[in-house]
Amino acid sequence: MRLVLISTPIGFLGSGRGGGVELTLNSLAGGLLKLGHSVKVVAPAQSKLSSHCKGAELFAVTGKEQMSWQHQNYDSHVEIPRDSVLVGMLEKAILLSKNADVILNLSYDWLPIWMTLNVEVPIFHLISMGDESAAIKEVIANVHTQFPSNFAFHSKAQAADYSFIEEPWIVGNGFDLDQYIYKSNEGGPLAWVGRVAPEKGLEDAVYAAKEVGEKLNVWGIIEDENYASKIVEKFSAESICWKGFLETSVLQKELGQCRALINTPKWNEAYGNVIAESLACGVPVISYQRGGPSEIVKHGETGFLVAPDDKEGLVYHLKKINTIKRKNCRKWVEQNASSLIFANKVINWLQTSIKQ
Repeated sequence: MRLVLISTPIGFLGSGRGGGVELTLNSLAGGLLKLGHSVKVVAPAQSKLSSHCKGAELFAVTGKEQMSWQHQNYDSHVEIPRDSVLVGMLEKAILLSKNADVILNLSYDWLPIWMTLNVEVPIFHLISMGDESAAIKEVIANVHTQFPSNFAFHSKAQAADYSFIEEPWIVGNGFDLDQYIYKSNEGGPLAWVGRVAPEKGLEDAVYAAKEVGEKLNVWGIIEDENYASKIVEKFSAESICWKGFLETSVLQKELGQCRALINTPKWNEAYGNVIAESLACGVPVISYQRGGPSEIVKHGETGFLVAPDDKEGLVYHLKKINTIKRKNCRKWVEQNASSLIFANKVINWLQTSIKQ
């Protein structure tokens, strides 16, 4: 197939500001290329693709970025800034689609979904969030009535937020496992990876690490400086070792040295990329049983699932983490979340839906 992929309009690829969508797009593009498909990527200016995406064409678009729906009220109105990068990306994608079979949109925003009703080229949507916006949920519902197969989700838990879709396509996620080196060591520090923002629940992970007498290594872009400062004030600067945002090739080397990853989402996480990345390095995961992570972590086999917001449950299972065999973690990712497995699921969804 000939595909045009639309990236997130929040930050450029490689900035870390686009969250999991950045990694998802790179992994998918790489997997599609390995399967012999043609891939064009439309993304904000300054974007760069991962090294395993050689063969994909990147088209950079300038303009003002959208505000993340995670940082708006649920009932907020749709706002499109002047000189919008999202509008520019859509225009470029539609132009490129003259020599393509399909546009695949990865941005969680109102406009590209609405455009499905107003252009001839088929536009499909890999939804990256749960129900974070009334306006977006409404437009998905409206488009779904005419194009019931044009939406796919990363997990069953995420798709459940859109209950009007009775038989949702679930494609999971995938990763270029050549980039993740398996480490068999069972010692090392505790890790937390993600955007430092309230919905990620970092404070609970810091609490759990402190309760077992350890400092928590934190990797990720600090999206909310005020939130980060409050955590430091509550637990002290000595409780956290800030590692910053790192590219995958560097992150996996450091993450693989850790004893466990603590994952503490306060919202319905669509998938949980950092969990799969951790498992790929052989690092077991302790996670709240909320959203996509509840479908990735196999309790007692690749880590432990804890009731949402149960900080004492995190502490309890941290003390048992050495009972998890690291080889089981890597094995699960190889069998369920490689970039090739992911790309095959996406292609099956697209080809099946186009024929309908």
